[in-house]
Amino acid sequence: MGTSMLAIVQARVGSTRLPGKVLKEIHGKTLIEILFSRLNRSQRIDKAILATSTNKENDTLVSVVENLQIDVFRGSEHDVLGRFFYAAQAYQAADVVRITADCPLIDPGLVDRLIERYLEDHVDYASNNHPPTYPDGLDAEVFSFAAPKVAHEQSTTAYDREHVTPYIRRDGQFRIINCPNDIDLSAGRWTVDDPEDFEVINNIVLHFSPSLDFSWQDVQKLTRTHTTYFRPNQNTSRNEGAALGTGQKLWKRAKQIIPGGNMLLSKRPEMFLPDLWPTYFSKAKGCLVWDLDGREYVDMSLMGVGTNILGYGHAEVDAAVLRTVNAGNMSTLNCPEEVYLAERLVELHPWADMVRLARTGGEANAIAVRIARAATGKDTIAVCGYHGWHDWYLAANLRSTGQLAGHLLPGLEPRGVPEHLQDSIVTFGYNKIEELEELLSTNQKIGVIKMEVSRNEAPANNFLSAVRELADKENVVLIFDECTSGFRQTFGGLHKHYGVEPDMAVFGKALGNGYAISAVIGQREIMENAQSTFISSTFWTERIGPSAALQTLDVMQAMKSWEIISDRGKYVKEGWRRLGEKHNLNLRVSGLDAMPAYEIYSADWLAYKTLITQMMLNAGYLATNTIYLCIEHTLKIIDAYLDELDDVFRKIKECEDGSGGPGAYLHGPICHDGFKRLN
Repeated sequence: MGTSMLAIVQARVGSTRLPGKVLKEIHGKTLIEILFSRLNRSQRIDKAILATSTNKENDTLVSVVENLQIDVFRGSEHDVLGRFFYAAQAYQAADVVRITADCPLIDPGLVDRLIERYLEDHVDYASNNHPPTYPDGLDAEVFSFAAPKVAHEQSTTAYDREHVTPYIRRDGQFRIINCPNDIDLSAGRWTVDDPEDFEVINNIVLHFSPSLDFSWQDVQKLTRTHTTYFRPNQNTSRNEGAALGTGQKLWKRAKQIIPGGNMLLSKRPEMFLPDLWPTYFSKAKGCLVWDLDGREYVDMSLMGVGTNILGYGHAEVDAAVLRTVNAGNMSTLNCPEEVYLAERLVELHPWADMVRLARTGGEANAIAVRIARAATGKDTIAVCGYHGWHDWYLAANLRSTGQLAGHLLPGLEPRGVPEHLQDSIVTFGYNKIEELEELLSTNQKIGVIKMEVSRNEAPANNFLSAVRELADKENVVLIFDECTSGFRQTFGGLHKHYGVEPDMAVFGKALGNGYAISAVIGQREIMENAQSTFISSTFWTERIGPSAALQTLDVMQAMKSWEIISDRGKYVKEGWRRLGEKHNLNLRVSGLDAMPAYEIYSADWLAYKTLITQMMLNAGYLATNTIYLCIEHTLKIIDAYLDELDDVFRKIKECEDGSGGPGAYLHGPICHDGFKRLN
């Protein structure tokens, strides 16, 4: 015998923003227990069940609910519509009430009135939240079994199948009503998606404890008499969870437990498209990236922040790494690959004699500085460009936060950097040899010049040669930071292209094609000073990094990857210029051929940059105004990218001509500014 009015509560443990939320406890009761305790007071529901997925992580939830003497149906994790339909079918339901587990304060009286309207009006579907007028967390839907049956058979989009009822509301073949409140109270938020939401629900339940038999009107009164109860989530928008992708939800969760949200500033979504950037990836191959929702994008932006010249997941490099994993990555003994890699780097740079390996660019830069200071006996360093996050570099901003504004980001506070390092770092501008001359002539404590060979502009007026001559004249160690520029325009350091040899050089990023490896190379009389100080770290001896680097160098050499990516970069630059001229935009193209960038000169540039990323994301591209080219960026892929960018530039031109500012087209905040050009 079937069930006339079946309430199905959908729930699972694996919430993206607040994992295990349904099992969180308030005064000894889980949220799922609170929900069923309230729902079971309904006079119009014949039976209430839980519908969860077959994933093993939900076993605890199932056990908790079954101990409450409540039936459980298990189905698909992601096809919630299918799970819902099969649950209703299993209980031969004539009519169904849909409740989600993020509504622990669901009101049984409100649900009963919705059921009554559904029955009285003889409709196929009734809800109280389309459009919403009740506080978020009181949402309920009632519909005939035929409605989810049709939706299950006909709907194909991932969104429809995740959210169960959009197809029913949209299709047009069903009789639909909404049952609004007399007053619009939809700004209230009594649902549970985030830690802040749980704090609000905790405040409410503890206020009425031990009773759970309070009405939604009782809670509404609290919003006036106990306003502090509701402050934690007051800035969270309604139905945010449905609007956000899985990656955006996980980002909100990450910011609760990771300072800043992640480990690398350059990968924060605020740098690209705040609130809308997919943020996390599930897999990557070639120049393609898939987000956590399975959406595929062409990466026409940072390619792992410059780490993957050979593309993501290069077969030969990955195979070398897997061989290393199978053979063992660490042991008490040293890995021989570090010797082979050191020899290879010296072979590529005959001016160098010795090598120290690390795993990140910041580490390698710090190692180089330590060795150079040990060699010269002087503490002060003249820097130009970006060189990482360590104290030695950020000490430049102890004088004023503007010292690194032209090299890194404006306004960086050097908190945590010892004050006594204030005079240990001085800065000079790229292509401004007179600034370096002034520093060296007035500061006898400078023992090291640390600079990028080039980032966004080429050396002018023999700038690099002039720096080399000054270093020799003043007996100063010259270090070229090639973490970004290395292996992009030559097989080795970019300094080879300009014919200027440093005393030391630092490599990272592309050296291992996505695997962690960095290196410091230099002349013997300088590098041997590493033995007069202490530079050592356990994981600098692991085997994967050197193995990946050796294979990466072999592949690069065989196919002359630097020539391929430089040629493709020239093609991209020309495409940008062509589009800029077509749309009469004041566009400047800069950067190495293999890592080109562009900028539209406008007071609204950051807004335009955000709009570019937003429109290109909708077209299936991870794109900003910079591209790190890889060998997988074929001309066909580049042409398709430029075709899409054509429409974006057309929109920007319309804005520039006064048809409305870019803000009218943005769906979220403007992106943050990025690393500075060296001009």
